[in-house]
Amino acid sequence: MKIIHIITRLILGGAQENTLITCKLLANRGHEVTLVTGPALGPEGDLYEHARNQKFKFIILDDLRRQINPHFDVPAYFEIKKVLRELRPDIVHTHSAKAGILGRYAAHSLKNKWAYGLPKIIHGVHGLAFHPYQSGMLNKFYIAVEKAAAKRTDFFITVADAMTKQSLDAGIGKPEKYATAYSAIEEDDFLHPISIEQRNDFRLKFAIPEDSIVLVTIARLFHLKGHEFIIESAKKLADQFPKVIWLFVGDGILADRYKKWIDELGLTHRFRFTGLLPPNMIPTVLQSSDILVHCSLREGLARTLPQSLLAGKPAICFDLDGAREVINENTGRLIKPKDVNQLTAACAELIADKVLREKLGLQGREFVKEKFSPDAMVDIIESVYNQLCG
Repeated sequence: MKIIHIITRLILGGAQENTLITCKLLANRGHEVTLVTGPALGPEGDLYEHARNQKFKFIILDDLRRQINPHFDVPAYFEIKKVLRELRPDIVHTHSAKAGILGRYAAHSLKNKWAYGLPKIIHGVHGLAFHPYQSGMLNKFYIAVEKAAAKRTDFFITVADAMTKQSLDAGIGKPEKYATAYSAIEEDDFLHPISIEQRNDFRLKFAIPEDSIVLVTIARLFHLKGHEFIIESAKKLADQFPKVIWLFVGDGILADRYKKWIDELGLTHRFRFTGLLPPNMIPTVLQSSDILVHCSLREGLARTLPQSLLAGKPAICFDLDGAREVINENTGRLIKPKDVNQLTAACAELIADKVLREKLGLQGREFVKEKFSPDAMVDIIESVYNQLCG
């Protein structure tokens, strides 16, 4: 099949890594694959080199931007249409909010002009634009836009059952048009243990004492990612646990604000900021840490959760979206969103009990090992394509 994937930007992030793995495996299976994206503006880095070194075609449209801006959005819509006219794909598979809207409308505008009603239009749901932590009016707007786009969508593939339920509850699409394909991870990188020397080298690089207990957070330093809750809990935990280090992996527009706040709390010596790290460093990060703490308020199903479990490390996270599909009492701790007291208690429990940490990590590894394999994800995606084009 001729397949086009469209994603708004190819920054360092879960949806982007998921899409790259999908394109890579589909190309390896003999499909003609093209990935269309916009520029990776901002401090979040990019995955361009990973895309360029694969078998699929890679196109960057400069006008495809994340923020709503007609100055860019209108030209981006026509640029997408031009690409679709030239390549005439069997499948158009969109990802993320902006590319999801522009890509589906562009593909649908051409649909009736092509023989046999091609292309089939699929939207990948990695997260939802509407959520409880923004204004009701804005949520109504996003839901209305998604409902309209759903009329131009042949199928939805979500990264978690929770995304399907939330979409259907909002009146977006019909149940028979949804399938869940858990976001793939290159599992061998996490399952293969690093050496003691690699662990010590990583800790030395970021001035982490060898006997420290490391609470790691892997997320953009951005709104709704929840770093503020972790800093609040650190205020309560720092004196009780003098050997704990908090490790923030990632970059973003809130980096300076968080560093200033931590300094004002007198905790600068207890925090480490790595800045951007390439995806191939994440297995080393997790295996050099002890507990993942993930407090994002808006996720489909954060890839860092199964990644942590594959590395044998328990995770503490807010109980929202797809988190409970991997995190439970046997793999970590789910806590009420925004509840700093629960967050503090969960961290204290795992910091104090090494045996429990190791038990949860090993149980978590067995629980997620099969669910998140690249082949498992692409088998589901490919079966949807075959179903639609068969």
